[in-house]
Amino acid sequence: MSLSQLARSIRESATLKLNETAALLRDKGEPVIHLGGGEPKSKAPMDAVINCAALLNTGEIRYTPPDGIPALKKAIVRYSEEHYNKLVSADNVIASGGAKQALMVLLHAILDPKEEVIFPAPYWVSYPEMVKLAGGVPVPITAEDGTFCPTVREIASACGSYTKAIILNSPNNPSGAVYSPDFVQEMVEFCEKRSIYLIMDDIYNRLVFDGKKAAIAYDFMKAPLEQSKLVVINGVSKMYAMTGFRIGWAIGNKPLIEAMATIQSQQTSGPASPSQWAAVGALNGVQSSAESLRVTLENNRNVMMERLQAFEGVNIRKPDGTFYCFPDFSAYMKDSQKLSNFLLEKVRVVTVPGKEFGFEGHLRLSYCGTIRDITEGLDRIKWALDPNSANELYLGDRKLTRDWL
Repeated sequence: MSLSQLARSIRESATLKLNETAALLRDKGEPVIHLGGGEPKSKAPMDAVINCAALLNTGEIRYTPPDGIPALKKAIVRYSEEHYNKLVSADNVIASGGAKQALMVLLHAILDPKEEVIFPAPYWVSYPEMVKLAGGVPVPITAEDGTFCPTVREIASACGSYTKAIILNSPNNPSGAVYSPDFVQEMVEFCEKRSIYLIMDDIYNRLVFDGKKAAIAYDFMKAPLEQSKLVVINGVSKMYAMTGFRIGWAIGNKPLIEAMATIQSQQTSGPASPSQWAAVGALNGVQSSAESLRVTLENNRNVMMERLQAFEGVNIRKPDGTFYCFPDFSAYMKDSQKLSNFLLEKVRVVTVPGKEFGFEGHLRLSYCGTIRDITEGLDRIKWALDPNSANELYLGDRKLTRDWL
């Protein structure tokens, strides 16, 4: 089979592949614990389910406008005013089949071949491949001090004549780091001065812990939105545990949103109407589920931190948000892919290799599952890595001994 050069250059999503692997093992009856997942286990808000069911009950499931139904765009405008203190118009909004599509359509709308998109490492696994799919060149930037946030100076030094956009994801997947208000302000001012698109991937912006809040880029804008190259991406997948509904959105200046809508109309037409009405229900309905999820995740994070701190040689920075942490396991094995494979093969724990996020030696561990999964999963990992652990470990009904390792 003859495939395009582009198709041959794109790697599959590591996280989605791990989900598939975990599902196959579970189907075989294996006692798999998934600490690599990226979706909350809580249920979708009842308002979302009721709204979706109401449309389904009519039997009238039709095409929608390519940029989203008016009711959803109105709900997003309201959400922006309530949570960002920013008043935008419906013309500034496009709804897409997930935040991922919103970002993909945005990249298609702004990138010409060989133009560059900069983003700090560690980064979401899809950023490099999405930039390449849009004909651009991904440019990850790693902080010289080994932290999870480069300085503005480090990012500025990577900018050149081909730089078209900078992506900031805060809270960050995979590290859980929340960028400081000073850093976000400096980036807004830098991008305005250089006329570079600043893309804020805010998909986790309400899942922040310890009384902290994610900085809002709008707070530091000097130019009005219609003259700005600031674009904010968000969606219902994470904060409302609605990953399967696949609804996200982008907010930007009107000409950009119009261009994105044109591209999306040729890609997929509008998002699925039942999903859009579900999103309307979530955004306009009772917000207790989002806060309940945040509180649960904060507690889960605390449990995971306590367990990880018992590992000798593992370096871990406490995440301020999301449902991930990004510990450094290089004291045990520097090749994160080999380490991840080892843990899956030997103790049936799914993790995500750090190299997929631009940081070798690390593993992304998720705490969005149950407390039992967190504690048992980390106990299995410790048993597999720590030679001073007990000689025996039970995987379901199967007893393992250390000589099996």
